[in-house]
Amino acid sequence: MTKEDFFKMFKNQSYVNQLKEIPQKFNAVHNEETNTSEITIYGVIGSSWWNDSFSASDIDQAIKDAGTNDIIINLNSPGGDAFDGISIFNRLKRHQGKVTIHVDGWACSAASVIAMAADELIMELGSMFMIHEASNIIWGTKTAMRKEADVLEELEEGIIDIYMTKANVSREEIRQKVDAETWFSAKKAVEIGFATKAEGTVEDPVEPTNSIEQKQQIMNELKNILKPNNQTQEPVPTSATSSTVDSQKKRKRFF
Repeated sequence: MTKEDFFKMFKNQSYVNQLKEIPQKFNAVHNEETNTSEITIYGVIGSSWWNDSFSASDIDQAIKDAGTNDIIINLNSPGGDAFDGISIFNRLKRHQGKVTIHVDGWACSAASVIAMAADELIMELGSMFMIHEASNIIWGTKTAMRKEADVLEELEEGIIDIYMTKANVSREEIRQKVDAETWFSAKKAVEIGFATKAEGTVEDPVEPTNSIEQKQQIMNELKNILKPNNQTQEPVPTSATSSTVDSQKKRKRFF
């Protein structure tokens, strides 16, 4: 499979040019003073891919070198080999220390599976998260193609199992999103439960909880408090005054 073939598997081609520009980079730095290990995972995942590459074996060695350190992963990847992604997920889940993953740009396909291993998944400002169907290129008879389709279906079920460790929606909804190829903004990734927080985003303002009836009751109580002692009834406004009062009330609703 060529690099072009890999990116043709994305249903949404809007971001392909940007995904192609992600540099291939793997690096691990261990700090014994802070008991942390920082791992950078940029680019396509899988040892069988083009030129510079890294695989589950490289991650396994980096985790072994980390010992019991807390691990911080900087992730920016369009995905790659599904089984490498699953292997890395499981290896990180077995790690004794805390695993924090920062999605610096993209966590697509196999990279989104890796992201599910985080104890804390932080979507950085402007980052994206994508889930989609498993895919492969096959040549052969109809029997071979049916067998491959069966394998892909079983693979997807396992990947959905992984997504369900974080998702706060039904399995059927996740399956539908996988089939459709769904792209999540940082905020949407948090809302569905995949991410812990979206860095740098502003939360929506909280809507007032008082109902219209409660507001009207408060206004009536204020009127009674401010009413003169010798006044038993509200003065009947003239039509001009009534129009002015109504206009003022309308304006206050927008204030």
